[in-house]
Amino acid sequence: MRYLSTRGAASGQRFSDVLLEGLAPDGGLAMPEAYPMLGAAELARWRPLSYPDLAYEVLRLFADDLPAGDLRAMVSRAYTRELFGCAEITPLRTLEPGLHILGLSNGPTLAFKDIAMQFLGQAFEHALGRAGTTMNILGATSGDTGSSAEHAMRGKQRLAVFMLSPHGKMSPFQAAQMYALQDANIFNLALRGVFDDCQDIVKAVNGDAEFKLRYRIGAVNSINWARIAAQVVYYFKGYFAATRGNGEPVSFAVPSGNFGNIYAGYVARSMGLPIRRLILATNENDVLDEFFRSGVYRVRKTAEVRQTSSPSMDISKASNFERYVFDLVGRDAGWLAMLWQALDAHGAFDLRGTRAFDAIAGSGFVSGSSSHRDRLDTIRAIHGRYGCLVDTHTADGIKVGLQYREPDVPLVCLETALPAKFAATIREALGRDPERPQGFEALEALPQRFTLMEPDAAEVKAFIARHALT
Repeated sequence: MRYLSTRGAASGQRFSDVLLEGLAPDGGLAMPEAYPMLGAAELARWRPLSYPDLAYEVLRLFADDLPAGDLRAMVSRAYTRELFGCAEITPLRTLEPGLHILGLSNGPTLAFKDIAMQFLGQAFEHALGRAGTTMNILGATSGDTGSSAEHAMRGKQRLAVFMLSPHGKMSPFQAAQMYALQDANIFNLALRGVFDDCQDIVKAVNGDAEFKLRYRIGAVNSINWARIAAQVVYYFKGYFAATRGNGEPVSFAVPSGNFGNIYAGYVARSMGLPIRRLILATNENDVLDEFFRSGVYRVRKTAEVRQTSSPSMDISKASNFERYVFDLVGRDAGWLAMLWQALDAHGAFDLRGTRAFDAIAGSGFVSGSSSHRDRLDTIRAIHGRYGCLVDTHTADGIKVGLQYREPDVPLVCLETALPAKFAATIREALGRDPERPQGFEALEALPQRFTLMEPDAAEVKAFIARHALT
């Protein structure tokens, strides 16, 4: 398996190369030269596998330059009962025949990001150990990526983590999960802005080739291909759990902010998994829903990004969207570069009337949006009817998923976090606080450590320069 860049300049790299790189040197995102294709025989062989064994089978297709024994050891350490609370890792809960929730939030930080991040921590440690070097990770979070990354990387001697977050825009639980960490290799930078400002700075720093090389800057956001590859696994696991035979179609409903979670489903579908629909759910920040309904991708200015009760989706610029559009334009790097130049100059691009627009219909996507009122109604309905408590983001996914539910096609709604992370909205919906898992009872009362600063790339770079591993 070799990789190319969505912007066209980088090609022929292997998994180990793109693992440590983040953005490609030309500013693009790493993509496989071709998606591996699976037939009925492979699906039948994979169906009974445990989660670690399935992860090995999927990841070895994307990481075939890693020694098989090393890769198997990585996934065995990443996916354990001790870390995820059960041997299934991603248990499927059936609400009624044909309606399921895939439990992705049983890891150390109670969010789906833990699944990919635990593997990424193992992969980084392996690669840096072999190279005898260190890496300084720069990331941005709207709520869950940061804590998942920091808990996966904390205490690792060859890694330092610099995590940018929008000050005051996350839930108190989410903020405390990061800011309460006291490990010497963890640095939380709270920026006076929104998530898009944080993400823009990550891209700006990665775009400074000399700085990136000098300080060995790496990425844990879903611009890192290894994150996407690890997330592909649970689409296969969810499919097998929701079906009896390998020809049955399944639809997945996915809350989406940065487009990485649902893009992994698109990759699984491109590999041959019988996914009928990828149902994309946004909150009030409905840039992606607008695109799939109209063909126009129009990012919002900072002042237009709304602060909502599903804060991990308060995103206007979806970083993984570039990978999907790269496929829509037939992997024409020149065309894609023109679209992103228009996006930078005018804040939008329009695919209507092009073959790329026609390709959307065949890619499996449908979309919808959800409001705060929808969230409350869905949380109440799912709890009242099934005795199941879901968080605000999962509620967005369920609400839109039910709009597109089809008879005789199982609908799997991806759980993205546990309700404990969003107590205020659960209290508003049900009149009581959600239960907290053991060990999280007094999280917000712990001492918190972070640095408040302006959303300025030069200021962030100066901070990294002072504290980076050398």
